[in-house]
Amino acid sequence: MNFNKRVAFYTLGCKVNQYETESIKNQLIQKGYTEKDFEEEADIYIVNSCTVTSVADRKTRNMLRRAKKVNPHSKVIVTGCYAQTNSKELLEMEDIDYVIGNKYKKGIVNFIEDIENRTLDRLKNDNIFDEYEYTEYEFATLREMSRAYVKIQDGCNNFCSYCKIPFARGRSRSRKRENILKEIEKLVSEGFKEIILIGINLGAYGEDLEEDIDFEDLLEEILQVKGLERVRIGSVYPDKISDRFIELFKYKNLMPHLHISLQSCDDTVLKMMKRKYGSDLIEERLLKLKNSVKGMEYTADIIVGFPGETEEMFQNSYNLIGKIGFSGLHIFQYSDRENTIASRLENKIDAKVKKERADRLEELKKEMSTKARENYIGKELKVLVEEEIDGYLYGYSENYLRVKIKGDKKLVNEIITVKITSLEKELLIADE
Repeated sequence: MNFNKRVAFYTLGCKVNQYETESIKNQLIQKGYTEKDFEEEADIYIVNSCTVTSVADRKTRNMLRRAKKVNPHSKVIVTGCYAQTNSKELLEMEDIDYVIGNKYKKGIVNFIEDIENRTLDRLKNDNIFDEYEYTEYEFATLREMSRAYVKIQDGCNNFCSYCKIPFARGRSRSRKRENILKEIEKLVSEGFKEIILIGINLGAYGEDLEEDIDFEDLLEEILQVKGLERVRIGSVYPDKISDRFIELFKYKNLMPHLHISLQSCDDTVLKMMKRKYGSDLIEERLLKLKNSVKGMEYTADIIVGFPGETEEMFQNSYNLIGKIGFSGLHIFQYSDRENTIASRLENKIDAKVKKERADRLEELKKEMSTKARENYIGKELKVLVEEEIDGYLYGYSENYLRVKIKGDKKLVNEIITVKITSLEKELLIADE
């Protein structure tokens, strides 16, 4: 046991990465390691990297340099998606001791145990496409206040033209349903009110399994877990919003909020992105769901300035986004990802044009955000209280709107009904 060993973590990117970091952290703590803040002196620094944008790449490199500055004698390990796709580039950085790809991320704990015992190769990485089955992580539950995240799937088969993620995560691999249900039942028994299902492409669940099961089948089983009060879905593609999926919202514990992996609402851009649907499907599916489920709210990811995107194409996206209505948007200015089809496309969009379009979309986002929230003034919402700060309670409504309430600390981790009285920027203000 290494009770004198200090380890620090820094995780970039999605909740899947955070979930996997949690597993590594908990395994090391089980072995007697002490967790330190990343800015504090530690013996081992682990950076779990993201490579979805060039900004994520740059931030990963910055954090790796920072670790060695805090303790030049430490061992610095980089793992995750950037480590999987750009291992040779990372090996050239003198601030890094070891590069471990996603395929070997689960085994980092044993790797660390071996560092003292023998000389190890600086690189541990293989072809991620050789992975055919879902990898279970020990002690992996990511807990966040009153919510817990449950990973059900990894990888993606879509190979969108702008995206590196299949090269970082491999093909779609589904977790066994019995393991998912067992974890959720355990979390409910521990008192968690809300479960959030996460993965790289949730809608692909079951496609690789011998068992005859799809995402809707799994979701319906989860919704029937005794005592489970709230279920959220991390992210879905528009073409996965089937009629059967819409019907599942009859279960009152399926929360009326979806994060949509949208990227564009223009047919030409969607085709260049190699998305498998067009703007008509986006409009029909999202509006049908919104009209079918009371209080349904959407957030979405949008890319502006994709190679070849004209002003007309951007305006098509802008118009449909406004027509559907979103309570929030994550807006990204397109950046080339090496080895992707889009990186080889001509007609790159000027940086000033990308920024100008992003700014216009940001203004639309603010308008939609305010409009969505104003709609609830004077109405009652059910809120899961997550924390108390300076005499105020904070939590999220069923449709994922953040609410501020004057109330007692004893209500933390309780679901309460409140009346919305006003709006403070993006915060709904309520009376208990």
